[in-house]
Amino acid sequence: MDPLPELDAVLKQLRDRGVSIPAGNRTVTAYGDSPEMSAALLRLIASGQKRAGTALVWALEADEEQHSQPGDIEIVLEFDGTPAIVTRIVECEVVPFDTVTAAYAAIEGEGDGSLEYWRRTHWEFFGRECTRIGRVPSRQMPVLCAIFEVVEVIARSEHQ
Repeated sequence: MDPLPELDAVLKQLRDRGVSIPAGNRTVTAYGDSPEMSAALLRLIASGQKRAGTALVWALEADEEQHSQPGDIEIVLEFDGTPAIVTRIVECEVVPFDTVTAAYAAIEGEGDGSLEYWRRTHWEFFGRECTRIGRVPSRQMPVLCAIFEVVEVIARSEHQ
């Protein structure tokens, strides 16, 4: 989804629906580059299977987005821009793509949870991101690995 809505607009939308967001450094984010991928990842987060997310640092820089920090509150949007889940970052680290560990891949919780699956699907996704921002993918490209906890899943009836 490009571009993300402004934080103030998302907070107002949530307030109007009676949803309160914890204090702290609040940001708006989204997962995936298609409605289908976004919906699948949001389902994994809501179920508790997905407890981490990885971003391409080059894309964050190109989009002038801040790097996540522990304690950050993230309002995760559906692909259409509707708030879906609120998370809190508990741990994050920038590492080269090829040094992401099997333990982290399992926490990210996608596919079969293996490092092989993580590397294959993230290489494809980050390849598309590199094309979008005019970069060439590299096994050394910096990625931001962020572990989060779910603060709230916003019920569909609250945002339809």
